[in-house]
Amino acid sequence: MTKQELATKMQEAGAFLPGKKVKVDFGDQGALMLDGVAGAVTEADGVADTTLKVSWADWEALSSGQLDGMTAFMTGKLKVEGDMSNAMQLQGVLGKLKD
Repeated sequence: MTKQELATKMQEAGAFLPGKKVKVDFGDQGALMLDGVAGAVTEADGVADTTLKVSWADWEALSSGQLDGMTAFMTGKLKVEGDMSNAMQLQGVLGKLKD
């Protein structure tokens, strides 16, 4: 899946936190903004309440269920900047992608 396909799938699933902006930063692969204020998922890079830093490969493993979020965080594969509670709520968001 490409980043654009992921953004479309997340938009269709409503995979964002209402009233919050969460950026998923894939490093060299760019970023996705889960904009719960605007109700949109875009490939924009900007200021967010919470930023998740993860490689594209680790993101794919997380979203498919092959990698547990807590394990990724504890091993440094997933880094969180900003409001940690938003990151915790994203487990439900990831659940929307497993259809």
